[in-house]
Amino acid sequence: MGKAPRKSNETLVVMKLRGQKELHRWQMALLGVNGKECLLSVSSPVDTAVGKYFLSVKSGADPVHTPENNTIYFIFNPWCEGDTVFMAGDKERSEYVLNDTGYIYVGSKDKIHARPWNYGQFEEDILDACMFLLDKSNLKPRDRKNPVIVSRAMSALVNANDDCGVLLANWSGMYKGGTSPLAWTGSTPILQQYFRTQKTVLYGQCWVFAGVLTTVMRSLGVPSRTVTNFASAHDTEQNLRVDVYLNEKGQKIEDLTTDSIWNFHVWTDVWMTRPDLPQGYEGWQAVDATPQEISQGVFQCGPAPLKAIRQGDVYLTYDTKFIFAEVNADKVFWLVKEVNGVSEMTKLREETLVIGRSISTKAVGSNTREDITAQYKFTEGSPEERKAMEKACSYLSCEDGPEAAPTEEANIELKIQAGEAVWLGDPIRMSVIINNSSARSWTIKLGATCELQLYTGKVVAVLGSVSETVATAGKPVIEVPVHLEASSYVGSLASVDDEVIVQGHVIAAIEETEEKFSEEVTLTFQYPPLRVEVPETVKIGQNFTCAFIFKNTLSIPLENCKLHVEGLGIFMLETFDQGDVLPGGIFKCRIICTPKKAGKKTIIAKLNSIQFSQSASIRCCLPLRFDLEIFWSSQEAFRGKRDVPRSGQQLRIPLLVNQAD
Repeated sequence: MGKAPRKSNETLVVMKLRGQKELHRWQMALLGVNGKECLLSVSSPVDTAVGKYFLSVKSGADPVHTPENNTIYFIFNPWCEGDTVFMAGDKERSEYVLNDTGYIYVGSKDKIHARPWNYGQFEEDILDACMFLLDKSNLKPRDRKNPVIVSRAMSALVNANDDCGVLLANWSGMYKGGTSPLAWTGSTPILQQYFRTQKTVLYGQCWVFAGVLTTVMRSLGVPSRTVTNFASAHDTEQNLRVDVYLNEKGQKIEDLTTDSIWNFHVWTDVWMTRPDLPQGYEGWQAVDATPQEISQGVFQCGPAPLKAIRQGDVYLTYDTKFIFAEVNADKVFWLVKEVNGVSEMTKLREETLVIGRSISTKAVGSNTREDITAQYKFTEGSPEERKAMEKACSYLSCEDGPEAAPTEEANIELKIQAGEAVWLGDPIRMSVIINNSSARSWTIKLGATCELQLYTGKVVAVLGSVSETVATAGKPVIEVPVHLEASSYVGSLASVDDEVIVQGHVIAAIEETEEKFSEEVTLTFQYPPLRVEVPETVKIGQNFTCAFIFKNTLSIPLENCKLHVEGLGIFMLETFDQGDVLPGGIFKCRIICTPKKAGKKTIIAKLNSIQFSQSASIRCCLPLRFDLEIFWSSQEAFRGKRDVPRSGQQLRIPLLVNQAD
């Protein structure tokens, strides 16, 4: 293995015929002789270094023979009980190692969307791309045996911030010279382009980084799943607190707000034992390829044991503190106002239950969503959860900020009434509700603001603000409507090609008591569906038609529509320019497909316009199945196949030998 193989580091292995099998040694055995052909069995140690090996054979006094196709790939083996990535269940292995399609969950905690994703770990050049990444990591051969070190290295190499890795991150909304993160339908074209050009691919965001990392780890034999954390904290100060600073109008003050809450954030879980840690931290480990914070001088994150995250053991490696905060931090709102030229901060409220919601992954064996929040954290408010928080705080900087001076309680309740989603092109409607359970009359100054934000919490535009002073005299309930026409946001949507939300903030101040309240609401946009139509069954080698249908049921035209379609084992990623689609307009695209591989296949379609992005997927069945036994370890034989030899298993090799031998 490698350019300069040596026996001392096990990159050069010399085997002779042996009779007895041993789990931790390279071995070769004679299985049979048929004329001039000799059938040998080669067995690898269970902890063989992952990589690309090259085979040469010497028989008797003959010179060393190097076959033309002599490449053998060794990867981790979740079927082998002695391997550190062993996974016991067949259904789990089928999902987390063999499944080449899936779903990545996006949206918000109140409106979760399943985004189809092609992992494509068995497609052409994908395994070679992963081996290229391993070589690029410069890991020592002994470290290639360790999935902990390998997964950490891959989390660094999937992003391009330090090492000319696979993907360049971009949250600007401007993607000239590259591909919008919203346009990708899977990992295959990304890894193929990177391997073939050996240049960083443009561009990625969190779900793209996670999808690619899941592909890489599955390709290397490590059970992996893509995980979404809704309302995900980015705690830059490691104090388990996300501070949000608002002015008197309810607008976020970007210069002061260094922490952020992402509407969703996506990473990867990998399955392995942790011999580098005390007992009890085996199983799922979180790794994150999105470049957020530097760890040991590099943009990498994990693997962090889920059991350590759950129990608050944030001192354990790697980056457990950061991921614990992503799912457990508190959210604190501060009012900032100028008094005699000096900024004064008042704590408005603290929310302890809003971070780390509906942590999601695709369920085993079905296309449904599995909520795995309980694997990351105890039930909010439970004694176990409080104990985990106390333990984590003992290792972090969890000092409380300044408190507001005590005031007379006015028995006022503030809330925002709004729907979960807004149809694109419709007005934004919400109401500020003030419930007054006091017999006294209060004068309340209200400030309400609606902002268009990226899913990362960055403000794109202030859509509108309302300032009003109301009196509660004789009014147990006061409703203040907030109404914004579509024209307030459509132009801003056209300026940014990204995942966006509408965030509403309200601040209420009671003049008589100086008591202050705040509330917020998150709205997502709703779009027309994209349909995919295929025959119920198709046959290998026979053409069939795949149709993609979209009707613009919105009240606004959709500009510069592009349709991206991909079907693993059926057709490569293709893009069709549909131009503008007027209200009521329909377009229908057809692709003539010729399937080449058997099994259930997933076709993914994604429609992007200046105003929105929508995706759809469908499964079609290729009923013809066949088994192929591979007798030679060639690069061509394993490319795009599932028959890669694994550590601890035998590889059957037919060799031609001289009659005398």
